[in-house]
Amino acid sequence: MLSSAVCSFMLMKLGVNSGFSATNCVLASPAVLRRQEFLIRCLQGYSNQGDQKKLQEVKAMGEPNLEAAAENILRAITPTLDPSKHKGQAGKIAVIGGCREYTGAPYFAAITALKIGADLSHVFCTKDAAPVIKSYSPEIIVHPILEESYSVRDEDKKSISDKVLAEVDKWMERFDCLVVGPGLGRDPFLLDCVSEIMKHARQSNVPIVVDGDGLFLVTNCLDLVSGYPLAVLTPNVNEYKRLVQKVLRSEVNDDDAIGQLLSLAQQIGGVTILRKGKCDLITDGETASMVLLDAVGGRVIYFLEGKRFVAVFTSWARQLVSSSDRNTSISPRNPTMLGCIAASTLLRKAASHAFNVKKRSTLTTDIIEYLGRSLDDISPVS
Repeated sequence: MLSSAVCSFMLMKLGVNSGFSATNCVLASPAVLRRQEFLIRCLQGYSNQGDQKKLQEVKAMGEPNLEAAAENILRAITPTLDPSKHKGQAGKIAVIGGCREYTGAPYFAAITALKIGADLSHVFCTKDAAPVIKSYSPEIIVHPILEESYSVRDEDKKSISDKVLAEVDKWMERFDCLVVGPGLGRDPFLLDCVSEIMKHARQSNVPIVVDGDGLFLVTNCLDLVSGYPLAVLTPNVNEYKRLVQKVLRSEVNDDDAIGQLLSLAQQIGGVTILRKGKCDLITDGETASMVLLDAVGGRVIYFLEGKRFVAVFTSWARQLVSSSDRNTSISPRNPTMLGCIAASTLLRKAASHAFNVKKRSTLTTDIIEYLGRSLDDISPVS
């Protein structure tokens, strides 16, 4: 539970502090205000007149607001449907993950990319995981090239590692973003191979979204992402705790949640961090943003974590920022920040739609089915 100081700090950052980005302003609309009040009640409640005064200041503010600004970002970076474009121009995503025990996570990561609008989605997994992932959907391109220690003799490790890297390298220049970690597992040989893949992705200037066991790998080898501005870390509560302990050599401080997150991103060299929670906190070490979860949808939001959207939206945002013929006046300009904000926004909306229909029985697959509708609500095809 966060203290009243955090509640005050969050409100200040959401609206009172004029130095914060437009993404964090709040609209005086009933829906947004209800979410604001719900957030405070869930965290601690109104503990003093100062909190109530800040809430009144937030209510007195007009547009632009957090929700509208975030949706504007999502709308701006979502490419239009253009018949003159060829297959692949709307995004080519690769997932590095999937082993004997875990086949669902890489599938969900790959299929959500397609459901949002990416053209191609690849999964690089172990040979044991490949037939299972292939059976889930014929839409996904599956590469059964990764190996685990149990199937590799010590004398063969170097040659197999080189073979794995060579196979991924053949595809690397085609990818707009890598997602590293879903269902990866913690096998030492497998993690060594993935480390080399990440190094080559950096050399090719390919954005990397790291989650799950990918974060376990990065926490123990920070050099894989340190100083790489196209890296995005998406930790949950426990993963974030381990990162803070390793990098800052301290415990998580919820009384200064945003300040600590900024410091963490700076210490890792300017990577973007999306700290998942009741409200998603996002920073690249220079600017910060907050995306509040819907009071209802937030109950099921964790079934489908934002990493699965971040890859697609980051690739789209990168195209937008680097394009000379599109409006790039949106703020912030960092494509990884834009990707995280858009991903959190769409996830919140899809989870809310799914929960309104499925209630307690909501599953990841249910939320996936509402992705298209949710995106069209914000950025209509017409």
